[in-house]
Parts: sequence; structure tokens; C-alpha cells
Amino acid sequence: VQLQASGGGLVQAGGSLRLSCAASGLTFSRYHMGWFRQAPGKGREFVASITSSGLNTFYADSVKGRVTISRDNVKNMMFLQMDKLKPEDTADYYCTAGSFGQNPRAYDVWGRGTLVTVSS
Repeated sequence: VQLQASGGGLVQAGGSLRLSCAASGLTFSRYHMGWFRQAPGKGREFVASITSSGLNTFYADSVKGRVTISRDNVKNMMFLQMDKLKPEDTADYYCTAGSFGQNPRAYDVWGRGTLVTVSS
């Protein structure tokens, strides 16, 4: 089972980025999915999650209204569209599978992170 996040980079405050997560080795359409992030020196923080069907989503208050989570169950991909980025969004972003919600311990599979850096 492998989750590979990509799409991170350096962006100015107010800009946008779209993160992608490619899944392999699992029946992707059966898994709820999520995005977490970890800033330097801080713990892992929930960002967003989406149900297996894609019909339901849940966002952290810190990103609500600026971030959209989506998925393509045909291509085994998940996405995180991030707009109006702020310097405090700077972190490694991780995609994960296995649960719906903000508890990281409820997720079974974690990918390697992709770094997002937002300059002021």
C-alpha cells in the first residue's frame, strides 16, 4: 500500500496550490481519506477529510473556506486545493487513508509528506 503526496512548493501569501495524493495497493474507493500537516516543531494537525464516496467532507476551522478536498475514485487520486494561503499554512502535508475525521490515530496508512512554504 502506498500513498504519494505531491504538488507542494513555495508560494506567496494569498496564492494557491493544489496538492495531489496518488494511491496504490488498496481498493481506493472503499477508503475514507484525509490530509494532515505538520509545521516545524509542531505536532501533526488535521486539515481535511473526505468519505469514500466523496459525498461528505470535513475541514479544520483553520482552513475552512480556503481549502477544498476532493477525490477521483477512477484515477485513485485525492486532491487538496488550497487558496488564499497564509504563512501559517507552511508545513509538510500528508495524505492518509482509513478514517473520516480529525483523529490521526484512526487512520491506517500514511504517505510521505509534500512541503508547502508560504512566504509573507
